[in-house]
Amino acid sequence: MMKRSRFTQEQIIGVLKEHQAGATAPDVCRKHGISEATFYAWRSKYGGMEVSDARKLKSLEDENARLKKLLAESLLDVSTLREMLAKNF
Repeated sequence: MMKRSRFTQEQIIGVLKEHQAGATAPDVCRKHGISEATFYAWRSKYGGMEVSDARKLKSLEDENARLKKLLAESLLDVSTLREMLAKNF
């Protein structure tokens, strides 16, 4: 499972907007206590987004995770049924 961020998506977008407004990346990182690597990772994921876009992204990521879990469970069920059938014949 992924580590939870200390920052909400809204806060991350706020940090990125500070940079867009003219603050340097190192200054923004120092102010918020993040590494430059984190800053650039956030920028690649959230750059140019508004808060509403980030909320949509989060809901799609959650739905995708739920669907992947359902798929994995159904594949496991199919595998179990195949094993049971193989033993009966």
